[in-house]
Amino acid sequence: MSARHPNLVESDEAIAVLVRAARVAAVVGMKDESRSSEPAFVIPRMIVEHGIEVIPVNPTIASSLGRKAHARLADVLEDFDIVNVFRRPDRIPALADEILALPRRPRVVWLQSGIRNDVAALKLAEAGIQVVQDACLGVIAARVCPRG
Repeated sequence: MSARHPNLVESDEAIAVLVRAARVAAVVGMKDESRSSEPAFVIPRMIVEHGIEVIPVNPTIASSLGRKAHARLADVLEDFDIVNVFRRPDRIPALADEILALPRRPRVVWLQSGIRNDVAALKLAEAGIQVVQDACLGVIAARVCPRG
């Protein structure tokens, strides 16, 4: 995208700062143990191993990693500072609208490796939310965080 916004986070240093500050990630599209070889389960498990709590958000599962799953972000009553996203790029605009409608917005929206939607990312950034696109939270957490 041609116009850069300061909330569109791309530098390795700035991304590392976000990960080190992360405490709780709501993981949209998270899988459960029945699909334990899929990235949407493996990566959240890595995140937990590096000290970031996860809240599963997926209407098709009851729980994952010992945590109750929620159908939508709006159903999560706990505070979370990151929304970690495992969704197709064409589903990101609707998710951005859902995030912007939350009474307590996250500090960061993180689109996993291979996921990018510049229009939705800019909309979130302009609303004051930091956005990381096309990057693996688990891999970066493994690199910059001590084991939890």
